[in-house]
This record gives sequence, structure tokens and C-alpha cells, in this order.
Amino acid sequence: MQAFEPTGGDVAPGKQGRPPPPPVSPAECLAKLPARVQAVHAEVQKCIVGQKETIDTALWAMLSRGHCLLEGVPGLGKTLLVRAMLRVLALSFRRVQFTPDLMPADITGSVILQKGGDGGRKFVFARGPIFTQMLLADEINRTPPKTQAALLEAMQERTVTVSGRSYVLEEPFLVLATENPIEQEGTYPLPEAQLDRFLFQVRIEYPTLQEERQIIVQHSFTPLDRLSPVLGRNEILGFREAVARVPAAPNVVDYAARIVRATRPSGRDACESVKRWIRWGGSPRASQNLILAGRARAACQGRFNVACDDVAAVASLVLRHRIIRSFHADAEGKSSDDIVAEVLRQVPRNGQV
Repeated sequence: MQAFEPTGGDVAPGKQGRPPPPPVSPAECLAKLPARVQAVHAEVQKCIVGQKETIDTALWAMLSRGHCLLEGVPGLGKTLLVRAMLRVLALSFRRVQFTPDLMPADITGSVILQKGGDGGRKFVFARGPIFTQMLLADEINRTPPKTQAALLEAMQERTVTVSGRSYVLEEPFLVLATENPIEQEGTYPLPEAQLDRFLFQVRIEYPTLQEERQIIVQHSFTPLDRLSPVLGRNEILGFREAVARVPAAPNVVDYAARIVRATRPSGRDACESVKRWIRWGGSPRASQNLILAGRARAACQGRFNVACDDVAAVASLVLRHRIIRSFHADAEGKSSDDIVAEVLRQVPRNGQV
């Protein structure tokens, strides 16, 4: 897989012989974001039909310092979508195809014995594919939990520890993972700790009839050749810093906290109608992620504050993989999205904790 370096605008000014540009305020930076988001959409949709929400979600994850898990049956274009995003974002990337025989060292790297120039031998660390800015973890649930766990530290702390030594990953670091439905043969369930590291879980559905016709007409064996980089590293980092400063009013923070607390069946704030459907609810990390994702959504739409509507819009993306359903939910055919929708219906936007 080809690794893309930052575009010309991301090269250090000293190397180009030009003075550094003047600092840009967060407000000025955010004012440019909606147009840049539209440019990413326009470029990606040269080879991807539909999937606007999925593209938005991947951008929100990147701007929120989060990671994104895409779930869908084979053949829906999950990997192509991720590769298109990687092509449009001018960052270095690596792809790992997860298989049942993949080992943790195949992801993180390992210490090897290498012959030196003086004829002696020494141990050196050979870096694995995780040392990149964007990692495509393809079919992540086709490898056993031991190998899945190799991503835990990197996804949360942005470091990799091998043989007692820690290595810091370069920012931005984003994991875009694809997975097949767990009912399919040859898959392993992702541990709860692994799922909780993902900011979003996105479900890729079958295309509409019109979209499928367009997919057939536009078929190409080299669809990515039509794409060009749109966003570079420095621009992405600048947008991330600006998005982190988008304010969330106390009532919005309160709303996010009450939503997550309503998913905990053992708590006094749990919704009565969903207590029987949930064995385990969202943690405080889920509450944080609702606000982080709400900031990114608001900024991408050209707004400079988080609204309750933003929190409600990202609730399913943030919570569906953090809710552990009970036997009663399975028996009654209640999906995680059904439960989140019921929570949103019962939690008022102007209530108190």
C-alpha cells in the first residue's frame, strides 16, 4: 500500500525558504472547516456512491481524536471507503489484514538481532505497521482477542510498549477498522475493552436501488486513481485544536451525562423501560465522547457551540457498541439502536441529574 506524505503546504517553512505563516485564531480556523469538509466529500464521492453519513462520521472521529469501527457484511465497500478516506487525507497510512494466525508482534513490531557495521550484533526494534498516522485494521474481528489487544494501548495512550520500552506514536493517529457481523463464520467477538476504545461504531447498510445502479455503472478496477489529497497533516492538526475549543454549555453537558446514566441498569437514573434490556451501560468515557463528537459535528456544520441536537444525533454512534444487552432484549428483538432511541425519548433535554 502506498504511503502518502504531507502535501506541499505541510512542509516546514524553513525548508521552503519562506517565513512561517501568521497564527490563525480558532474562530478563523473553524470558519474554513465546513468548506474543507465539503471538499473531502466531493473527492471521496468520485469513487464512493452514497455513504455521506459514514464519511461525516470518519471526519468527526478524526477531529475528535477518536477511532471508528465500520460494521457490515462483505461486499458493501467498507475497505474501499476507508482507503478512499486515506487517499484524500494526505497522511501516511498502513493496512493490516487481520487473520486468525496474526500475532501481536505483527502489529506492534518486535526486537530483532541485527548485524552491525563493525561486525558485531545488537538488538534493534523493528517497527510494526501501527507506527503510522492512519491505520486500516481490516476485518478486525477475524483475529483472536490476544492479537486484538495489541491495539489497546496505542488507541488510548498513543504509545506502544515492546520489551519494556515505550514508543510515542505520531499525531494524528487514527484507527479505521472494519468488521463483519459476528454471526458470520470465522469471526471473534471484540472484547468490551476493545469496543470502548472506538469513539463510533458505524453500521454500513445495503445501498438503495438507485445507488446500486450507480455503483454498477461507475464500476472501475482502479477507482482510487481518480482521487487526490485534500487535507494535509498541519491543517488537520489545526482543525483538531480548534474543534477542542468549541464550547459546550452546562445544560448540554448535563444532557449528555443524563443520557449515559440512563443506560446503567443498577443506577437510580436508569430508565425503567430499559432496565430489563441492558446488562451493562455506558461508562464516563461515553459521556465524554458524546461531547467530543458533538463538538466535531457542530464545527463541521459551521456552528461554534454544541447543542443538545448534536448530542442526540451522535448518541447511537457513541453508545450502540457500549451497551451490553440482556437476554430479555434478545428475546424481545430489541437492538442497541432501539434501546438508545428509547433512552433519548425518555431523557428530557431540560431536566436535572
